[in-house]
Formats: sequence, structure tokens, C-alpha cells
Amino acid sequence: MRNIFQIEHRDGQTQARTGILETAHGRIRTPVFMPVGTQGSVKTVSNQELLEAGAQVVLANTYHLFLRPGEKVIGEAGGLHPFMSWKKPILTDSGGFQIFSLATLNKVKKEGVEFQSHIDGARHFLTPEDVIR
Repeated sequence: MRNIFQIEHRDGQTQARTGILETAHGRIRTPVFMPVGTQGSVKTVSNQELLEAGAQVVLANTYHLFLRPGEKVIGEAGGLHPFMSWKKPILTDSGGFQIFSLATLNKVKKEGVEFQSHIDGARHFLTPEDVIR
């Protein structure tokens, strides 16, 4: 299934709009409030509470997920949805801001970026393909 965005309403004066984004894991009505689950969970809030509050999507961060819990743990869980026990859509940002703001001595190359973890100082390399995966 490909993602589709349909505009439902557009304001004639401001061009503000509402719409529906259809994803493989469900519909997201926009504009939308996205609870932040940086490392795969929204702190202090259960998934049931998120659903009761009307959450349609959770935002996670590639940089933080890459460092903790890591690709191996997420992979062993069957992917990010099973890892989070969240059946609705998940939006993951690229982590690019964190790579440049939290790390030091970054080396940007054509193939990707080498960066230093803010957690333990270990060096890592991420390609665009890694970020999408």
C-alpha cells in the first residue's frame, strides 16, 4: 500500500488545510498531535492511555533507536511496531538533527555520516538506507 494524502478542507484566506494521510498501519487525520516516543515508548504513558487520548500516530527518532535499543533488539522483536506493541502508524524522523547537535567530530561522506554516540563515545556510521530501514 502506498501512502496517500487527501485534503479534506482548505481555508480560502490562509491556505491552512485538513486532510487524511493513509498508511499501511492506519489513517492519520491532520493536523495531528503526535506523542513522542523517542526510543520506542512514550514515557510515563501506556499504549492504552495513548489510545484513550486519541493518539493516531507516535513519533520515534532514528538516532536514539539506533543507539538504544539498537537494530538487533528491534529486529529480534519483529520490527518497530511489534517492539513498541503499537499497531497504529509510527513516524520516525531521520535523526539528522541529533547526529549533528549531540555528537562531535562528525564526518559526512557521500555514503553517509560517521558520528560519535553521546552515550558512550563509540563511533557509528549511518547511510541513508540505514535511516530508512
